[in-house]
Amino acid sequence: MERFKINIEYFTDGTAYSTNLFETEHFKIDYTANTDHIRLALCTKNSPIKNIKFKMTVPYDFNDNSRVFLNGYQSWTDCREYFTDEEPPKIDLRQNISYKASCLGAAGDYAFKKYDRRHGVFHGYSYAYVRDGETVDLFGSLSEREGYTIITAVCPENEIVFERDMEGVTVDGEYVLIDVIHFNGSRDTVFDKYFEVMNVGKPRVGRANGYTTWYNYYANISEDIVMSDLEALSKVDAKIDFFQIDDGYQTAVGDWLSIDPKKFPHGMKYAADKIHEKGMKAGLWLAPLGCQYRSAVAKDHPDWLIRDKSGRAVRCGFNWGGFYALDIENPEVREYIKNFFDVVLNDWGYDMVKLDFLYAACIVPNHGKSRGQLMCEAMDFIRECVGDKLILGCGVPLAPAFGKVDYCRIGADMDLQWEKKLIFHREDVSTPHTLGNTVFRRDLDGRAFLNDPDVFLLRDSNMKCTLQQRKIIADVNRIFGSLLFTSDNVDEYDDEKKELLLQVFNGEKPRVVSAEFVTNDILEIHYVENAQEHRLCFNLKNGELY
Repeated sequence: MERFKINIEYFTDGTAYSTNLFETEHFKIDYTANTDHIRLALCTKNSPIKNIKFKMTVPYDFNDNSRVFLNGYQSWTDCREYFTDEEPPKIDLRQNISYKASCLGAAGDYAFKKYDRRHGVFHGYSYAYVRDGETVDLFGSLSEREGYTIITAVCPENEIVFERDMEGVTVDGEYVLIDVIHFNGSRDTVFDKYFEVMNVGKPRVGRANGYTTWYNYYANISEDIVMSDLEALSKVDAKIDFFQIDDGYQTAVGDWLSIDPKKFPHGMKYAADKIHEKGMKAGLWLAPLGCQYRSAVAKDHPDWLIRDKSGRAVRCGFNWGGFYALDIENPEVREYIKNFFDVVLNDWGYDMVKLDFLYAACIVPNHGKSRGQLMCEAMDFIRECVGDKLILGCGVPLAPAFGKVDYCRIGADMDLQWEKKLIFHREDVSTPHTLGNTVFRRDLDGRAFLNDPDVFLLRDSNMKCTLQQRKIIADVNRIFGSLLFTSDNVDEYDDEKKELLLQVFNGEKPRVVSAEFVTNDILEIHYVENAQEHRLCFNLKNGELY
């Protein structure tokens, strides 16, 4: 990587500049550059500089055997290995414009990253790799605190481009423009080195089984439903670690201590106690950094909301009729969040919190901080609030979550059908997308956290996938995942479904030998289980076995 070129655009003293020099009258760039590591630090001279756009280009020889992976923006963003001549994830230009003008694509990067529509051009965040057979070239950022590192593979031009998202930042002194490593070797070797250099310790938790209410009842849950499914699950002849209550227990998102009295007449401590009586840990879903438009917190504390440059509260998505982001730079907001975590974890007694829509922390750069810095600091704060209890992260840019969460979703929400006619954005609900992410983000499992591949569903009711497709999903989850959740009332299972459930919950995690696309859509997986090699091959687009 010692061969590279740079370009930097910036604004200072009332004038905009663009240069490829390492020193000008306004700054000097100090750098370390060798085969494995490049670090560039910008040091201002006389005046602060802002509106910085930085790009570093490194030559790379792609070939016909190259497979390219770029990590998606956050948990739900689709990402998989690509052939070098494939079309990148498709975002229609008209959609891109509408995303910037609305909150339709708020969960993604559409407001700050321009999409390149050329074949063979793919972008992602924080880490990427190019694989040629068994050999992997890994490129990874060592820190996102100065801003997100955007990596683009430009295969037609044999280049890899590194950018830093520094929107909102004014530099007066030293600022790290880029800090990336390059390791070459086997898959395990390069990823082990990467996390060692970042000083991210191994997760403290182990592979686990469990249940969540979401993918059967969604927000239409109740105490009666929880007790019924809990009783059914407790009879399963397997170790069940978690029973998680998902969205729908609260009167509004953001009002976490205001419980719907019709749905949960005995309150949430009662539910946690009942879960514990069955020998399981109690999990509870929250979106701690968001609040619905109609929530009491939004109405009573408008000064707690993140606002854009014009002073308008920033919308984070259409969920629940629309929601805002809470500004954790506000001391009152921090106290509010600390308080409801204290009640949930200590008064109610929940053992794990699933924390969702965490991208809200960095929905826009503010307080002079980049999106990356805001997200990293938000994850620090959340870990502080939760203490020694367990965190399942979701809807979060992944690098800031490395070492901060115990489990983490690494794909989109599972759908009740395989094929979906309309995908509105890369973070949308999608069975193919989440399966692709489960396979190709497997390198994070056991290093950054334990991977949550989302649920497998075996039931016949309220389900549009065929039984064959349901089996594929269950197989992919147990082969690659470390948090194996269902949302089924297992009392409804016939003997075949009961046997399939036990195969997932009681089996040891297989050893993956290989997983790659043999065509653009057909994914072939080889793995070893019980000392025997197995093959799973299916069309990711439509769920047909091969």
